[in-house]
Amino acid sequence: MKLSRGISWKRVTAAIAIGLSALTVPMLAGATLSPARWTVEVNQVDAGALSVAPQFQVAIYENLLEELVKTKQFSTVLRNGDRATNAVPALLILTTTVESYSPGSETKRAVTTVTGATKLKVRTRLCTRDGQVVFESVVDGNVRFFGGNLRATHNLARNVAKAVKQAPLPEPAPSTN
Repeated sequence: MKLSRGISWKRVTAAIAIGLSALTVPMLAGATLSPARWTVEVNQVDAGALSVAPQFQVAIYENLLEELVKTKQFSTVLRNGDRATNAVPALLILTTTVESYSPGSETKRAVTTVTGATKLKVRTRLCTRDGQVVFESVVDGNVRFFGGNLRATHNLARNVAKAVKQAPLPEPAPSTN
């Protein structure tokens, strides 16, 4: 059987085989394609003494999971309480505590551009399993002009992920397996 313009299936198969063999040779030679990376477990958001709406806490948590995956800095991003954390040798735990929260008003933002901003400030901390802090930062997220109030949680999570990605994390200890 011929493909369009005279390309045969044999040529296509040969090209694919050559391409795949080029990819598998480094793996067979024992070369590592990337250094060991951390796995991160994201804990539930702690509202502290503030009265943060539950939907904001959940939205921050879910957006953090999503944004940390997007950074591609961690081999795996796990939810709080995931049983897989017990088997992970290189585990970092992300804790987030809300330090300040100012609920905004979508209506006020629509009428004026001066008032109605939703503002969040959190302290985020990456710790090893034994409690050693490897990164700590205070990060802001807000909605000033357009968008729903929950948009502040997305902006906050994006800023946390950006700060974590820029942080100089130590190399994970080699596994003893």
